[in-house]
Amino acid sequence: MEELELVLDAAREGMASAIDHLEKELGKVRAGKASPAMLDSVKVDYYGVISPISQVANVTTPDAKTIFIQPWDKSVLSIIEKAIMAANLGFNPANNGEVIRIIVPPLTEERRKQLAKQVKALGENSKVVIRNERRDAIEEFKKLKKEGVSEDATKDAEQQVHKTHEDYIKKIDEIVAVKEKEIMTI
Repeated sequence: MEELELVLDAAREGMASAIDHLEKELGKVRAGKASPAMLDSVKVDYYGVISPISQVANVTTPDAKTIFIQPWDKSVLSIIEKAIMAANLGFNPANNGEVIRIIVPPLTEERRKQLAKQVKALGENSKVVIRNERRDAIEEFKKLKKEGVSEDATKDAEQQVHKTHEDYIKKIDEIVAVKEKEIMTI
């Protein structure tokens, strides 16, 4: 019985981590509004150490269309600017000697559709992970049944893992729908 609970807990944990990963990935997808997370993938060579921009500068969004980057060390302004250009995010940073200002361009309809497809693909990938967790748990239940765990207990555990699977799939659909709506809203 305890073995079944351990398998169920492991499956739930794997499914929850798939949701967490999806939310992090969706945070990186641009939805028309400026966000410091848009620059998470940009790394800067800071005195020989490759660091995220957030570790060498203060990144803020004073409004929905602007990102401000104020480095703690003014000597890295041009390095940050070059790193943003090299990241090919479609931004044109403006360096005034004190801060870097990025005006986030509005998304075109075509780009919105591409981003919506990307969001759906991320959702599908998360669903695959959740299905794999369910499959692995059911295989473990079958092994435990062969080892002498009662058939009723394994059936109950299978039903629980199916219900958990359905709940997580539904949650992914909701998260993806919210992000798609955010992207498609002008």
